[in-house]
Amino acid sequence: MNSGSQDGLFDEALVERVERFDDGIVEAGAGVKKRFKSFEPDAVMLVPPSLDEWLPGNHLARFIADLVSRELNLSRFYGSYGKTKGQPPYDPRLMVRVLLYGYCVGVRSSRELERACVDVVAFRWLAGQQAPDFRSIGRFRKRHLAALGNVFLQALELCRAAGMVSLGRVALDGTKVRANASRRKAMSYGRLTEKQRILAAEVSDMLADAEAVDREEDARFGADTRGDELPPDLADRQSRLAKMAAARKQLEEDAAAKARQEAEQKARDRGDDDGAAAAKGEEAAAKAEVRPRAQRNFTDPDSRIMKTADGSYHYCYNAQAVVDADHQVIVATDLNNTAVDVQQLVPMTERTAETLGRMPAQWTIDAGYCSAANLEHVKEIEAAGGTEFFIATGRLKHGEKVPETPRGRIPATATLRERMARKLKTKKGRSVYARRKAIIEPVFGQIHTRQGKHVLLRGLEQAKHEWELMAGCHNLLKLFTFKAKAGLNAPAGA
Repeated sequence: MNSGSQDGLFDEALVERVERFDDGIVEAGAGVKKRFKSFEPDAVMLVPPSLDEWLPGNHLARFIADLVSRELNLSRFYGSYGKTKGQPPYDPRLMVRVLLYGYCVGVRSSRELERACVDVVAFRWLAGQQAPDFRSIGRFRKRHLAALGNVFLQALELCRAAGMVSLGRVALDGTKVRANASRRKAMSYGRLTEKQRILAAEVSDMLADAEAVDREEDARFGADTRGDELPPDLADRQSRLAKMAAARKQLEEDAAAKARQEAEQKARDRGDDDGAAAAKGEEAAAKAEVRPRAQRNFTDPDSRIMKTADGSYHYCYNAQAVVDADHQVIVATDLNNTAVDVQQLVPMTERTAETLGRMPAQWTIDAGYCSAANLEHVKEIEAAGGTEFFIATGRLKHGEKVPETPRGRIPATATLRERMARKLKTKKGRSVYARRKAIIEPVFGQIHTRQGKHVLLRGLEQAKHEWELMAGCHNLLKLFTFKAKAGLNAPAGA
């Protein structure tokens, strides 16, 4: 082929000719004609676009904006701004709108929220064409974290006002929420002790070297010459040594507290009075030893290693929720760093009564909450009337028996566990308890799918408020769906 016979890179004879006509029809060499929609990337808009026209009338963003403008009480946000000096901050309405919508759709990172306020129409509309930077978003969330957690209570009241909460039947359960903690920045008690000894020796050697250098410099430059700054290596080692000492102390305190609690409980079960039980607890705490494999994390010391649903172990928090059966609205919630659920029944029933002003008619609870103390607490609540508990008992102790088809009177000698197991064997008990999973398991699944299985903020107190915000946004989504089905979500202005 003669390369001089062509001007371009390719031989025109080998390229299928395609021509574009002014009417939008493209004709290929095969004779096929196709009309395409007009596409002009460099076209100029003569009239500025309105984001309000780009957002559907029944969009979730409009619902959130309506809530912030008309329903939610933002006095706690505005009340914290007392000083008039300085750069004007972003309006709390803007930030609350962006954060609530972000938590509803699973965009929680401050950097992701900043990008969304530029790239995503719904966020841009909620922000009123402003684009708060990630530092402003992060500072606002940290400053108003307790007020954002309070959104849960306000969302619950809106759901109750809409008739979505009857408290006829509720379910209590817990789920493991992963902490924002690195697994690589953790250390077991055994390795912690060994590493402390090594670091302490290194620090002592470096201090001795520093003192020798100081004496030499004093002799050379004079005693009044400043030179007391620590070398960077020494400062870093001392910082790590202090963190290790604090982690070791916390592990020892946790082991002592656990031993004290278990000893006091055993003493009370034997019939000892409070004084004797306290003495047994102090004795056990003094003798408590930390398991060598017990760990403490340095990025989030409040988190704990817990077994998750997939069978693996991660640094987590334990989130508790009481869910109403009608529309899967969370009516009470909490977050703690105790892996087991058995200690949460009493505080969750008390929190529910405090939040709602009354107790639900029926409770369905799995076997993880069953214990002698909890069954005694439940008995006292049921004695007051109006409330009934259905708690799975799991395996009964040796010697305890429950008839397959309970009939007749309950034996006077039956234990509380036997009585509860017998209740769940009845027709009513089977019918009520069968609905437990359908009430609460989808709630955890929806939160994990939409918002993620983790909290971003570190420390128990901050993680607790963030979980409350996540639970509040779950309730807002339930309210949005409920009103959408009823045709009550009217378009709202920006």
